[in-house]
Amino acid sequence: MDLRELLSIPYLLEAEAVETEPGKWLVRLAYPELPGCTAEGLVVEDTLKELERRRIEIIVNLVEAGRAPPVPRKPLAASDPLWTAQDLGLSSRVAALLGRSTK
Repeated sequence: MDLRELLSIPYLLEAEAVETEPGKWLVRLAYPELPGCTAEGLVVEDTLKELERRRIEIIVNLVEAGRAPPVPRKPLAASDPLWTAQDLGLSSRVAALLGRSTK
């Protein structure tokens, strides 16, 4: 599998709202199938963007280190990881690696 396919794999999303003190809530999101891929924040949308950034960075780092990320299911055919990486403001390194991984 190339990087584009690996970044198109759908992972299960866990979401939890935690009351940190009376009336104050924190959102915790995770892709439990991808070790270390978690994010916390006050706003769901911002926390989800941070989680997606981490997902991409973890997968890219694993691939660059010669290790395969978990592949619990097939990649989504309609996914566009290059657009996602650029939308999230990821480094040009990630965008360049994705650009090279097209078939």
